[in-house]
Amino acid sequence: MQFNKKGLIKELKESISLKDAFIRSIDIDSKTILLPICKAHLEDKELIKDLREIKNEYLSFFPFKSNFTEEAFYEWFKNLLNDQGKILFLILNSIGKTEGIVGLSIMDKESVVEIDNFITGSANFNEEFFGQTINKLIEWVCEVLMIQCIKVRVYDNNLDAISFYQKNSFVIKEEIPLDKINKNDFISVINPCDLISENKNVLFMEHSKTFARKNNELLLTAGPSISQLESYYAFDAAKNGWNRNWSYYINKLEEEFAEYVGVKHAIATSSCTGALHIALLALDIGEGDEVIVPDQTWVATANAVKYTGAKPVFADIELNTWNIDPLKIESLITPKTRAIIPVHMYGNPSNMAMIKSIAKEKNLFIVEDAAPSIGAEHEGRKTGSFGEFGAFSFQGAKLMVTGEGGMLVTNNTDLYKKAYKIWDQGRNATASRAFWIDSYGVKYKMSNVQAAIGLGQLRRIDLLIDAKRKIFKKYKKLLNHIKCLDFIEEYPNSKSICWMTSFSLNKFSPISRDDLIKGLKENGIDSRPVFPAISQYPIWGEKYIPKENSLFIGDNGINLPSGVCLKSCEVEYVCEVIEKLLVNS
Repeated sequence: MQFNKKGLIKELKESISLKDAFIRSIDIDSKTILLPICKAHLEDKELIKDLREIKNEYLSFFPFKSNFTEEAFYEWFKNLLNDQGKILFLILNSIGKTEGIVGLSIMDKESVVEIDNFITGSANFNEEFFGQTINKLIEWVCEVLMIQCIKVRVYDNNLDAISFYQKNSFVIKEEIPLDKINKNDFISVINPCDLISENKNVLFMEHSKTFARKNNELLLTAGPSISQLESYYAFDAAKNGWNRNWSYYINKLEEEFAEYVGVKHAIATSSCTGALHIALLALDIGEGDEVIVPDQTWVATANAVKYTGAKPVFADIELNTWNIDPLKIESLITPKTRAIIPVHMYGNPSNMAMIKSIAKEKNLFIVEDAAPSIGAEHEGRKTGSFGEFGAFSFQGAKLMVTGEGGMLVTNNTDLYKKAYKIWDQGRNATASRAFWIDSYGVKYKMSNVQAAIGLGQLRRIDLLIDAKRKIFKKYKKLLNHIKCLDFIEEYPNSKSICWMTSFSLNKFSPISRDDLIKGLKENGIDSRPVFPAISQYPIWGEKYIPKENSLFIGDNGINLPSGVCLKSCEVEYVCEVIEKLLVNS
């Protein structure tokens, strides 16, 4: 089940009790919230009466509308709840009193949000408070709905409203005569003012904020998007997910994850490392065996091999994709080789067609380290679905997060049963005696609360992937003219999720990668180096010569701020600083 942007709006309105509605609310500050109008409010006659009076009082700001009768308003109210693209919030203060209302409408193929029905119920208009309200709502739209184009409409003679929006970073984009506006539209307003003329124009205003550092805070390299969906599921799991319901969200996450990736089976784990370890154990890989891994990856890929007693064998990567080079695999295969672990680096799929061909010819297993690549595709198939097993990570910096966590997937039912038993501490579920252990097992399990957060993330994953790809696209557009850097590339028949926007500095760079990182930090921008070639680590029991391309990327590669909530103006700021450091230095 995937929620699009309108689906998320619909979900906010599904609450059948005020308790559920409050869990789905948006914080303005520590005392005040935006409470979504929901199904529970259909029975609240007093609220409906108050809202009708507010709408009628401010009717002059809603063109072509006559006074709402009780029946007409109730019908409008029901239509609002049924319209997936519209939502209305109550602005509630610390004692639950309604300070006003504000609405959102999703428009233009889910690429634009319009703020509408913004009416303050207070006699004394608090510009600072309502400015904070609007900015928190905009922040929520950007970070949850993943929409960065926010608009409002006001009459050209509503000078208070125009001034208010301008103070909150809105600029006038267009002016249209009122008689040309669709009769079903609503006009965004603040406080009422005397109408100067019936021959009014409508101003279309758009939010246009530039990046500004706050108290020397760093612009971080990563960070998740947590919506009311994850919050609600986590609350439900914490309150009700025990005893008979102890695995409800685990089961749902496994079921929906397998369906999303396109495999038969999934097992929730405590980490991707644990998932890789279980996969290798299920394939009976151990002492005396060899497993080919890329030399450019996080150490967990090779550590999982070491945990089994087998030996990791390091292969070089391609300079353009940063993934294991299929052409370098064959020369590393020996009679001891049992498996290949391709890593989909930073969400960029490896060349699985070639790797599968090699594995089939040499009778080798494939275990995909798909840690950062949920939703990535190669030749129309999602990563994790190509090998005997695929392993994913939900660590807090990844695209899909559960704090810590992972998932093991497979299409092979026999391997699934074997892996599940290992995951369950080697317990024999069919034995006549309870808690009977008759084989080796491990404990890499995920909690129900973590799975609840994961389920909310999974149901939004396509929105998150789209946001990541837009971030990468904007970076590349703004920086591609700089000849001393080379962006990581995806294959023509692949779709990267662009978990991290990354590039390497080439021989034309006036400064080193580490100097670039230092310069970015001095300008309030966090970044991070790519992993060193892992064969250099003194933990393998013997000394290796690092592979050429892996060493080069490890010494010259950099990850830019790539958090899924990164705003367009923040990307522009990072690019300005990079250009200053690499071109104008």
